[in-house]
Amino acid sequence: MKVRPAALIIKNNSVLLMQYNYAGMDVFGLPGGNPDPGETLAETLERELAEELGIEIEVEKMCIVGEVILPQLKNDVLHCVFEAHIVAGQPRPNPTQTTALDAVWKPIDQLEALNLYPNVGHQIGMLLENQNAPIYVGKVAQSYFG
Repeated sequence: MKVRPAALIIKNNSVLLMQYNYAGMDVFGLPGGNPDPGETLAETLERELAEELGIEIEVEKMCIVGEVILPQLKNDVLHCVFEAHIVAGQPRPNPTQTTALDAVWKPIDQLEALNLYPNVGHQIGMLLENQNAPIYVGKVAQSYFG
């Protein structure tokens, strides 16, 4: 199982997402990426968001952890979502570093209706509503966006 950190960045009751198109379907992902050897999860997020979106972030506490297990991918993923905020820059995809088509802000109350990766829209809503949602959510009910 590989580990993938992601950033939950909220502004004006909306979440920063990266927009992709797979097989004609819009898919939205929490920004993040794969750690390089010797890199902490927070360092991974700082590097990935600088490379892919041209922003500097401050990583805060881990808020959601869940596994995505999709046989089609042949690689299970443990997603570790951290609260973060932008300290410099405006998010714009760097086409040399990402296949994302755009960086978009989506209202929190619309997350559950999106093709979201990882599919934690419900948990994000709970986190913000309760301020103490469970960190470990177990297996994430994730669709495959081939």
